[in-house]
Order: sequence, then structure tokens, then C-alpha cells
Amino acid sequence: MGLILYNTLSGEKEVFKPIVKGEVGLYTCGPTVYHYAHIGNLRSYIFEDVLKRVLLLNEFKVKHVMNITDVGHLTSDSDEGEDKMLKGARREKKTVWEIAVFYTKAFQDDLKKLNILNPNKWAKATDHIKEQISMIRVLEKKGFTYTAGGNVYFDTSKLKDYGKLANLNFESQARVAKDKNKKNEHDFVLWFTKSKFDSQEMKWDSPFGMGYPGWHLECSAMATKYLGKHFDIHCGGIDHIPVHHTNEIAQSEAAFGKKWVNYWMHNEFLILNKGEKMAKSGDNFLTLSVLEEKGFSPLVYRYFCLGTSYRNPLMYSEEALVSSGNALRKLHDKILEIKSTGGKVSKKYFTEFRTAVSDDLNTPKGLAVMWEVFGSDLNDKDKYATILNFDYVLGLGLKGLKKEKIPAEVVKLAKERLKARMDKDWSRSDTLRESIRALGWDIGDTKDGYDLRKC
Repeated sequence: MGLILYNTLSGEKEVFKPIVKGEVGLYTCGPTVYHYAHIGNLRSYIFEDVLKRVLLLNEFKVKHVMNITDVGHLTSDSDEGEDKMLKGARREKKTVWEIAVFYTKAFQDDLKKLNILNPNKWAKATDHIKEQISMIRVLEKKGFTYTAGGNVYFDTSKLKDYGKLANLNFESQARVAKDKNKKNEHDFVLWFTKSKFDSQEMKWDSPFGMGYPGWHLECSAMATKYLGKHFDIHCGGIDHIPVHHTNEIAQSEAAFGKKWVNYWMHNEFLILNKGEKMAKSGDNFLTLSVLEEKGFSPLVYRYFCLGTSYRNPLMYSEEALVSSGNALRKLHDKILEIKSTGGKVSKKYFTEFRTAVSDDLNTPKGLAVMWEVFGSDLNDKDKYATILNFDYVLGLGLKGLKKEKIPAEVVKLAKERLKARMDKDWSRSDTLRESIRALGWDIGDTKDGYDLRKC
């Protein structure tokens, strides 16, 4: 059957065919490092990690590039609002450069906790200003730009198929009141000068004046530098489709005069109980650290994400996380029961698993195959070998599991905390949890009581 992926560009599932046999160029949109990533953001990186692992499972050599947006840009894709990096600097009374370093590390720490494979290349926007300026010069020479109000704009009217990724309709274009310099509604800035923000800290000299690049430009310039003018897969969240990725395609294909990326893949939002998506600017901002404080291991969140197709909205609730935590603990217990060496991977179940995850990353079905193995007539050694093989894609860290002896003092505190929770003495419950953590253990709540894991 081969590997099948849903391509946003065609709106259909397609059999994946790489440009170069056996090799894949993969670009994934990374974070703007002005704040912690929230768990909605992190769903994207789990999806992309599964994609990379499935490509490897299918014996492709993957060259993976992820950008780090450490250049200031506006809070809206549509060139509106305030500079995100400056917003972070003001919030914490630091320089934008300090903010970028701190939150880049925080993001990379989150990826490690979630057992996400690092890209082959981290590409920082501030390290690639020269490449971005060069791309503007190419677009300028080809007649795709204009200058107004001190800024360089991309003229979308010059590109016949602009908006093809999002199926945008341009029958009624209007002049945008928020930026009177735009000729067309969907034009976007390639280079900002000091005229945009007097307080902008990140500026570079350029043929267009002292200033800084627009957001969309960095991904085109960096992806092209490391993956070429035509590569296989570009990923991100669905919020990137209508503007960011649409504009990446426009400027890249205008510059190179040909198709830029073959497969565009996007994950759906993490949805809260009121039907709203999580956002850094809202009250619903939940980080991985907050989940840990609530007693949930980062890999519980990963398991939670694997239970729903990346193309479906994922409804978040603590109850759902508790359920995922119970399932993961059950999985750990079963793995520890059968842990052994010398087993062989079951061809039958490997084929079923590979077929499932190769059908547009169907991890819910992949998990079902994994649980089926436990109930099969395979011997324990073969069960263990087979499930560890699956975990190469699932990324749940099953190989390193060890039985831990829980100290009597920790058990005593855990029982006291359980009683406090039954009495609804939340303050004492929180205090006891911190005491348990100080002894090197995390405690999570289960339907029947509690679960203890080494920090």
C-alpha cells in the first residue's frame, strides 16, 4: 500500500512519492520564542514527530529543518498589532535577545520531555537575515514588490494562483484600512523599516533601509537554503493555512518560478470545553509545566494526543488526561510484567501496525494494534519485542522503563494526600504533593486512588 498522507494542497489523501527516491526533505514551522509554548502548540510538534517517525519506519532518510522565530514580528499574520518579541521583553523587563534565548531553551526542554526527536537543523531567523534580503532582491527584480510608507510589500495581484492552498476567493478585494499602503487586500510586508515601530530593537541594514524582515519571509529563505527550491513536505497548524503558508508559497514560487513544496500537512486545534482554541493571549494558556504541576507526566499528554487523528480537533479536559494517564500506567505495568530479552518482532502485528500508521498517521488504530498484542497468543518475549518496535513510532519511552521501589515515607505522604483530597482539603493536598515531589516522586490521581512515579 505504501505511505498515504493527506495533502492540504490537493484536499485529498495521496500516496507519498518523494522527489528523490528514499529521501525526504521535511520543514516544520517552529515557535516564535517570546513566551512558553502552550499545550495546543505542542500538539503540532507531536504530530510532526509522529510523521517523521513514520517516514523513518518506511525506510526514508529524513532531512528535517525547524525554524526558530527569534525576529520581532506582529501579533497577527495580517501585519497588524504589536511586535511579539517586544511584547515579551516588556512583560519581563528584558531585552528581546534575552527573551529569545530563554524561550528557545524552554521550548527545546519541552520537546525533550515529550520525547520528540530533534530536527537535523535548527534554523534561527536572526542567523539568516542575509538570505532573506537576497530573496527580496530576487522578487524585486522579477517585479513582485513595491515600496510604500517605508516598507517593501509583496504584490499578490502579480501571482495568478495566489491563495491556492486555502482556496481563497478574491472577487471582491478592498483596500485595507489598517494599512493604507497596501495596493491589494492580501499583500504582505517583506521588509519593515523603522517607520513601523519606533521602539523596534531588532534592526538590520539592508538595500531597503534599516529595518527587519516580515514573518513569512524567514521560512521561505531558510527552508530553501537547507532543503532546496523544491522539497517534499512542509507542516504546521491549520491556523497557518490562510495567511502564513499561503504567503510562503506565493513569495517562494514567485522567486523560483516553479512549485516549491509537494505536500502540505496541517494539524487541527486543541479545543477547550467551550469550543475555543488555546491561545497565548488568553486565560486558557496551559503549558507543559502546568500539567506537570497538576500531576500529569508529559508523556501522558503525548499519549492523549496519539488517541485522536491529527486532522481532527482534540477536546481537552483534565478528565480526559486522567483517562490517558490511567491507560499509560496500565501500559507501563504490562510492559514491566513481560519485559525480557531475546524476543522476535511479530511479522503479523508489525504489518498491521505499519499499515495503520502509514494510512495518514492513524495513531488511534496503531494504539489499538498495540493493545491487541497484549491479548494475543504470542509469548511474552515476542510481545515485548513487538511493542518496543511500535514504540519507535509512538515515542512513549517504553524501552527505558524500570520497576521502582517506593520509599515508605513517600507512600505514607501519598495516603495522607489521598485522605486530604477525599476531605476536599485542597490546600493540604497541594502541600503534601510538594512534599512528595521534594522526595523525588511525582504523584498523579487515578480513578481508584493515586499513582507514584520517580521524577
